[in-house]
Amino acid sequence: MMQTSTNPAATPVANNPASRQSADSSPGLSSAVTSIREFLTFKLGNEEYGMDILRVQEIRSYEEPTRMANAAPFIKGVVNLRGVIVPIVDMRMRFNLTDVTYDSFTVVIVVNIANRIMGMVVDGVSDVITLKPEQLRPTPDFSTAIGEDHVLAIGSIEDRMLILLDIEKLMSSADMGLVGKD
Repeated sequence: MMQTSTNPAATPVANNPASRQSADSSPGLSSAVTSIREFLTFKLGNEEYGMDILRVQEIRSYEEPTRMANAAPFIKGVVNLRGVIVPIVDMRMRFNLTDVTYDSFTVVIVVNIANRIMGMVVDGVSDVITLKPEQLRPTPDFSTAIGEDHVLAIGSIEDRMLILLDIEKLMSSADMGLVGKD
C-alpha cells in the first residue's frame, strides 16, 4: 500500500499576492482553480488527469470489492477500509472507456469528499505536480462523458496536457449517487 502526503504549510496560490495577479489575468479561470497548488496526476486510458491533492486520503492497490445490488455499472461495490465501508467507483467505466482491465498498475485513489470516504479506480498514478497559474488554460466548450462543469482547467507542463478535474463536483454529482443533498 502506497500512501501520499501533502505539505500542510503550503500556501495556496490565491493567497500569494505575486501569483494572484497572474491568476486574475487568466481569463476563463475561476479563483477555485487558481487556488489549488498541487495536483495528483493519474491515468485513465490514454489520457492523464489531475485532481486536488488535498482531497486524497491514500492510494491503494486494487482489490475486488463486494458488489452491491442495483448499483450503477461504474460502482464496482464496497470495501472495508479499516472499519469504514467505502464505495468504489471505476472512473474508467464512468468515463465510458473501453477495454477496462485490472492489472498490477490498477490502483484505487481513496478520496474524502464532503466528509465521505470514496475510492476511485484508475489505470495508474503518475506523480504529484505543482502548477502555476500561467500553466492553466480554460476548458474548451464541448460535450464529454464527464461534463464541462466537472473539469476545472487544462494544465500544460512541457509536452504534457492534463485534464484537471473538480473531483468534489464530480464525485458528488447526482448521477454518481454517492453524496446525498443536505
